[in-house]
Amino acid sequence: MPSFNGEKRPDSAVIARIWHGWTTPANADVYETMLRTDILPGIARKQIPGYRGAHLLRRARQDDVEFVTVLWFESLDSVRSFVGEDYEIAYVPPQAQAVLEQFEERSQHYDVLLGPSDPS
Repeated sequence: MPSFNGEKRPDSAVIARIWHGWTTPANADVYETMLRTDILPGIARKQIPGYRGAHLLRRARQDDVEFVTVLWFESLDSVRSFVGEDYEIAYVPPQAQAVLEQFEERSQHYDVLLGPSDPS
């Protein structure tokens, strides 16, 4: 079992993989549809061991629209099964790159310490 701050990770603990991309207001609906109908379902169809789903966030800003994806994994080994040994590399398919103005080339990974169903 992977370590969690020097201790064993609880069975319910997960890794949050967070990534940001920006597009024009004109391309925002196109990109959102692509994420909802192709990219995120395509990740789920890969049946990656330890993949627990995704959240999709959208925020209109003054000159662009920001998207944030949060993918949930059981471990960094699960993330490596998704993107390879360099697990921070962003997963941005060519059709997404075509409508994005800017995107992070690396994703960030966080140990989830507390979730909405956990006692606070």
